[in-house]
Amino acid sequence: KYGKLIVTLAKEGGPSPNANTQLRDIIAQATRAGVPKDIIERNIKRASDSKQADYSETSYEAYGPGGVGFIIEGLTDNLNRSAADVRSAVTKGGGKMATAGAVAFNFKNVGQLMTAPGEEVSEDDLFDVAIEAGAEDVISNADGTFTVLTPKEEFGAVRNALDGAGIKMNEEKSGLQMMPMLFATDVSDEDYESCRDMEEKLLALEDVDAVYTQLEDEEAEE
Repeated sequence: KYGKLIVTLAKEGGPSPNANTQLRDIIAQATRAGVPKDIIERNIKRASDSKQADYSETSYEAYGPGGVGFIIEGLTDNLNRSAADVRSAVTKGGGKMATAGAVAFNFKNVGQLMTAPGEEVSEDDLFDVAIEAGAEDVISNADGTFTVLTPKEEFGAVRNALDGAGIKMNEEKSGLQMMPMLFATDVSDEDYESCRDMEEKLLALEDVDAVYTQLEDEEAEE
């Protein structure tokens, strides 16, 4: 997980990417995987504070409006604060916390690589490069792009292979993530917007690094 790696490397080698080559490399990887800049900077700041306690990874499960499943992941030095903040954001957003495993079984931890808009590559060529490097599948999207799915362990190898073949990726849509195996259906427009609002408020929390939902993107629904 990038948050934990950034904190660990910044503690070990210092918070300056210019002086800490390992930190610089992992920041580059996190950026390529679509990790927001403010979350990267937040984790570097965490490591720089000598008064801070060690950080622990957290994972919470919840239901948003309309029964949409949420997985909330983060890094915290105070588990009680983290749990309380997440619970508050979920409750105020019209959702409710779920027991461990109640939502997670609907998700799979995978690597996702999406080609950049306008990238001219044939599906056959992309398939050959991706599968040879360890990908599981290549999906053709309605907008003409392709999505390459990989086991999380093979994400880096597949990414390097695609880079080597000169295939440009959509950085914002590529990275390691919890992919829903079952999307929420029959979600009203009101519940959809409420879920997106809850997602935004969760991501604004200090201890939250990533939020995954069973919602489909609006463009995928149209």
